[in-house]
Amino acid sequence: MGSYIVLEIQDELGNGLANQKKSKTIESRDEMVGWIEDGCKPKEKWRIGTEHEKFGFRLNYHGPLPYSCDGPSIRKMLEGMQRFGWKPMMEEGFLIGLLRDGASITLEPGGQFELSGAPLDDIHQTCSEVNNHLREVKEVADEIGAGFVGLGFSPVWSLEETPIMPKPRYKIMRDYMPKVGRLGRQMMFRSCTVQVNLDFASEADMVKKMRVSLALQPVATALFANSPFADNRPNGFLSYRGYVWGDTDPDRTGMLPFAFEDGMGFEAYVDHALNVPMYFVKRDGKYLDATGKSFKDFLDGKLDILPGEKPTLADWEDHLSTLFPEVRLKQFLEMRGADGGPWNRLCALSAFWTGLFYHQPSLDAAWDLVKDWGEHEREGLRRTAPTIGLRAPFRNTNLQDIAIQVLELSHEGLKARAQMNAYGENESLYLREMEQIARDGITPAERLLDLYRGEWGGDLDMVFNAAAY
Repeated sequence: MGSYIVLEIQDELGNGLANQKKSKTIESRDEMVGWIEDGCKPKEKWRIGTEHEKFGFRLNYHGPLPYSCDGPSIRKMLEGMQRFGWKPMMEEGFLIGLLRDGASITLEPGGQFELSGAPLDDIHQTCSEVNNHLREVKEVADEIGAGFVGLGFSPVWSLEETPIMPKPRYKIMRDYMPKVGRLGRQMMFRSCTVQVNLDFASEADMVKKMRVSLALQPVATALFANSPFADNRPNGFLSYRGYVWGDTDPDRTGMLPFAFEDGMGFEAYVDHALNVPMYFVKRDGKYLDATGKSFKDFLDGKLDILPGEKPTLADWEDHLSTLFPEVRLKQFLEMRGADGGPWNRLCALSAFWTGLFYHQPSLDAAWDLVKDWGEHEREGLRRTAPTIGLRAPFRNTNLQDIAIQVLELSHEGLKARAQMNAYGENESLYLREMEQIARDGITPAERLLDLYRGEWGGDLDMVFNAAAY
């Protein structure tokens, strides 16, 4: 959720032209369509933006990090990180994030520590950014008695034990979630993901990429499944994070069946977004509760909390950021189906999708693979991948076989990009672990479960060593 925050804060730091554009009142649906269309870029300007979240914990007893206290805390992490040139982001007097060189560090509702990386040229740069960030995090964490783990769901502490970050919009979301789904608060406070944001050249290019990535998102869910524990025991899933998203809010989550219908494009996505109930409107630095209200009414000047007022482009961008489908469209596409994990798998997710999206033959071949899949088949994979991972059945094969095929296409795409590191290696090197996972058919979650039942002797505290950065 970090990328739009970066843009917002950059504007507040003095980009007057951007501020002027974002504060422009929207008069018609066409302007909202045009805002998304402005994201189209020629291939030479395509970039890679990687975001990942991680859980902080106290080293002495493995409890979660509160926002502020005498001991280790999120606030102390944010204060300590400023030695590396990060600039503070404040909200209602609280330090809630950091900004540096087009990247940001922000807080998810339960204190999940998120890096929203800068738009970069290749995966080598992405991995360098991730490594540098984790080095900085570890230096500060070691000093204050904290640690961080790469998992898709908090393994030990309960929802009630999870701290709440002092961000007003999170209170609005927390109060609304139980009205629309059973597990929304679990998603907010206890899940972690890694995602990659990628560009498109045109409306047709966006449509093909969205369809391919929606259909194949369960492949990523299975390959990166890394959340088999919750409440200090196995939870019965390989990606509990993936399962939780299935019962969060049907209005704003899911596989977007309309994306596969004739006429899909920028307008169709805008119409979908207009039908999603609102969360909030930000005015004068304050968040106004707009839960359940209609952006269509807002567009017509009929929003009861702001009578006669119409939305700005900033309001539209905020609203789009509150949609949580498996693939989200803004001025780029966000792949959202993977659990958080160790540093190498953070790089691997970006490599996986970049190889498919940024090499036309690989994208075309991926589309050929999925284009005749039906809505129920796509949804079936979404439901089974979090439970049984690569063993999920599909027609006369399974998700493991599909993953092997898709990784081959991604590998070829990365090889063709010919982006080399200092040792003459192309970006496909970041797929090696995923290729091994696909060949073995054993997800990271299953390996953690084997350790829990074997070497750890049922002591889940051991996960804080095994999964720590």
